Amino acid sequence: MANDKKPFSCQKPSCEQIIDILPGPFVVIDRDYHILAANQAYQNQYAVDADDVIGRHCYEVSHHSEVPCSQNGEECPLEEVFSTRKPVQVMHIHYDRDNNEEYVQLQAAPILSEDGEVMYMGEYVQVLNGPKQEDTTLLVGRSPAFLRMSSLLQRVAPTSSTALLLGESGVGKEKVAEYIHFYSDRCDNPFVVVDCGMLGESLIESELFGYEKGAFTGATSRKIGLFEAAHGGTLFIDEICELPLPLQTKLLRALESGTIRRIGGNDYIKVDVRIIAATNRDMQNMVTQQQFREDLYYRLSAFPIQIPPLRERKDDIAALAEHFLTSMPEGERHIPLSSEVIEKLLGYDYPGNVRELRNIIERGMILACDDILRPDHIVLEGHRVINPLPSTDRDTELHHDHLVKRRGRLTEQVIMQALEKTQGHRSHAARLLGVSERTLYRHIQRLRPG
Repeated sequence: MANDKKPFSCQKPSCEQIIDILPGPFVVIDRDYHILAANQAYQNQYAVDADDVIGRHCYEVSHHSEVPCSQNGEECPLEEVFSTRKPVQVMHIHYDRDNNEEYVQLQAAPILSEDGEVMYMGEYVQVLNGPKQEDTTLLVGRSPAFLRMSSLLQRVAPTSSTALLLGESGVGKEKVAEYIHFYSDRCDNPFVVVDCGMLGESLIESELFGYEKGAFTGATSRKIGLFEAAHGGTLFIDEICELPLPLQTKLLRALESGTIRRIGGNDYIKVDVRIIAATNRDMQNMVTQQQFREDLYYRLSAFPIQIPPLRERKDDIAALAEHFLTSMPEGERHIPLSSEVIEKLLGYDYPGNVRELRNIIERGMILACDDILRPDHIVLEGHRVINPLPSTDRDTELHHDHLVKRRGRLTEQVIMQALEKTQGHRSHAARLLGVSERTLYRHIQRLRPG
């Protein structure tokens, strides 16, 4: 009988053919940061051809930098992958084909030899859409502390896990909760906020769970609680430690059963709600003191996230200040901030964190009136001044020197000189000029014809 089977092809697909299957940018990199292979998505994202990208340093292509990302103050997954032989995830800032800044989540994994040694690293680049709602940026920053936190947020956002936000007052816990909601599959559904510190015990219960008509004196109609209002979306419970113990029991039941019962009601109502809780208190100590239920604590702390205070993310102060100015009437005319103003802002420890910085900028705007914003308009409470720039950090010292030397406003000539001096690297030019990269980009856009 004749064999009708076609001969099996032993030809194996090439590395390029395999990685082109991946929908997002992907590169293979060696120990010296050289790109050995890049898929078509990577070439499209960064406007490079296969012949041009092979052999180049990855940080040249995606970071527009002359040195590795670890030398620019960012965490570098490459070194950790080669040293531990384990995959890592990290948040970075890249520049796309149009030289626009973009946040990316890097997933790096080792490529091992037959004897188990790390030969190369595969790096998958997940490009994140800008976290904006109605043109208002939720989170602003590029400091190492900010990027570490953002990396954790990106990991937990797509899941259904409860998140617990920990941090000092004023660090922006509600904005972080919004960020998680924005990047979840619930983003098209409600984001509902309740602040337990603003309500008494009876009000908290009725706000969270609602009540039936006639449940108590004054209940003339049925009220839908915030759990029901957040159905399909996210309920952010701020100052969770202020929740009275009896209500902690009721909240625990709601979390474990996915049902709630209105005050005065008999029936349990099914709700699909993701919980994000936040506090500035020491929850573990409260559990020890029996001021907070241990079982509820462990239920809420499935994924705790520590939000860094502003004093630990000094690199973000100028960008945050300019971001606040853009949201204030006539505020953009004060952008970019002068080096003297930035220097004064950097020399303060911000016990009130981001909230205090916003208040300082708003007060400065009022004091400046129609004048330019000067250092004497920046009023710092209690003069809690610190050394803003450690003498051991050479890069920070250089940045400080540029801040001190720069004077006046940005002009086309000044911008072009900075870009020429830095060979078109926008991040280096912004650092040289003592402004945030976002500010420099805005000025470049204004200079472009049409």
